[in-house]
Amino acid sequence: MNEPVRPLPNIAEPDTGEFWRRTRKRELCYQQCEACDGRVFYPRSHCPHCGSGDLSWHQASGNGRIYSFSVIRQSYHPFFRSRAPYAVAWVDLDEGIRILSNVVGVTDPGSDLEIGQQVRVSWETHDELCIPLFKPC
Repeated sequence: MNEPVRPLPNIAEPDTGEFWRRTRKRELCYQQCEACDGRVFYPRSHCPHCGSGDLSWHQASGNGRIYSFSVIRQSYHPFFRSRAPYAVAWVDLDEGIRILSNVVGVTDPGSDLEIGQQVRVSWETHDELCIPLFKPC
């Protein structure tokens, strides 16, 4: 039997496609508004701060801290079922944006993770894109 496959984002989606295409080169990017200087994440076609459509792409360092997390102990999706328990976390990147992802590289997410813990981006490679995950530093 084939191993279950991770559900992947659609790289043809107009607002987020460029973000996902950049992950193929292991670039963790965010947008910045040229009109008001606001940082924008998740990717979109306009600035949520001022409404401008003049957004540019910038590469994040990949360093951040856990803002909050939850330990998933049971999943019904075939890909995630065998990975439980696993952590889903909001990570505050050093650039001032917050991203939702998994924290990997720990034995027991319930006791090995804490709020404020430093993490660094780690990549899960697929054919057309890479998934940004995070590992404790």
